[in-house]
Amino acid sequence: MNGRGVPQDFAEATRWYRLAADQGFVVAQLDLAIRYTIAPGVPQDLVQGHMWDNIAASHLAGEKREMTAKIHDLLAIVMTRNQLAEAQRLAHEWDAAHPQQ
Repeated sequence: MNGRGVPQDFAEATRWYRLAADQGFVVAQLDLAIRYTIAPGVPQDLVQGHMWDNIAASHLAGEKREMTAKIHDLLAIVMTRNQLAEAQRLAHEWDAAHPQQ
């Protein structure tokens, strides 16, 4: 992502974050939420951003969960009802396919 020792490649960094997020790494899930909403070099996808924010929130507590709630609320302001429904559906599907251990 930062190009330390290699050419900077946001798409490749996002691929690696996705691999970590799919393994349940909450920091990567939060990073994907941010990358899909405001990060340079990654096509904006509010549905994916909202989905990853939902997934991360389900694994957090306290102040960190409150932070994800703020992201969640900000995204909901600019998303359509259909986009929100799709993000929620995808988050539920992801949770079903990745049961917590």
